[in-house]
Amino acid sequence: MTLTTETYDELRAIGARYPEARSGLLPMLHLVQSVEGRITPEGIEACAEVLGITAADVSGVATFYTMYKRRPVGDYHVGVCTNTLCAVMGGDQIFSRLKEHLDVGNDETTEDGKVTLEHIECNAACDYAPVMTVNWEFMDNMTPDAAVGLVDALRDGAEVHSTRGPRIVTWREAERVLAGFPDDLADEGPAAGPASLVGLGIARDRGWTAPHPDTDAGSGRTADSKQEAVAQADTGRAETETKQEEGSDD
Repeated sequence: MTLTTETYDELRAIGARYPEARSGLLPMLHLVQSVEGRITPEGIEACAEVLGITAADVSGVATFYTMYKRRPVGDYHVGVCTNTLCAVMGGDQIFSRLKEHLDVGNDETTEDGKVTLEHIECNAACDYAPVMTVNWEFMDNMTPDAAVGLVDALRDGAEVHSTRGPRIVTWREAERVLAGFPDDLADEGPAAGPASLVGLGIARDRGWTAPHPDTDAGSGRTADSKQEAVAQADTGRAETETKQEEGSDD
């Protein structure tokens, strides 16, 4: 696929966001994936041309980070966490079941081009283990049967919502968001769940507060009222979403 003039313009726009244009290389590579479905030689050359660096420099970055793919990715990148806690909680069984069900191996795509399966490392969601992701959106507390149902729904074109986030879009659409072009879904779906708020509850019960950023951490001085108001507003939103979610489950 040939990159269009519009794509080149967007690559330049990404570079212009930063004091040093080269700092935009990561989102630029995500934009390439949103257009071509992977990091292609043409995409590497385009980034190098826009930034005035060598293709070797770009390739070194593209091959270092696992989110950049050198082979075509399906409509839905399904990641199964197989790191320690998720593995103990059933992640290995989920991954094995999906490999058998989809008839693919690790980092392979189904024949219909719908699903790419990959085992992934910790996603910092251990409170919901075992965890899967679909195009980097969380699917919490999974089981082998639930995982099979999930990929079948994706392949059938059903609308699927992440556990703590928006409805699932395609891989290329998600990559465009990572490139810095919002899809206006950021506020769709819950932002937190009960397991994520346990620590907050303990802190409130014990009267713990954050130290003021301009003082020593151990001074006991709390943040000013404006900072506290912002933190309370964010927390209140998360708690409201959690209660609404629990109510809908009932």
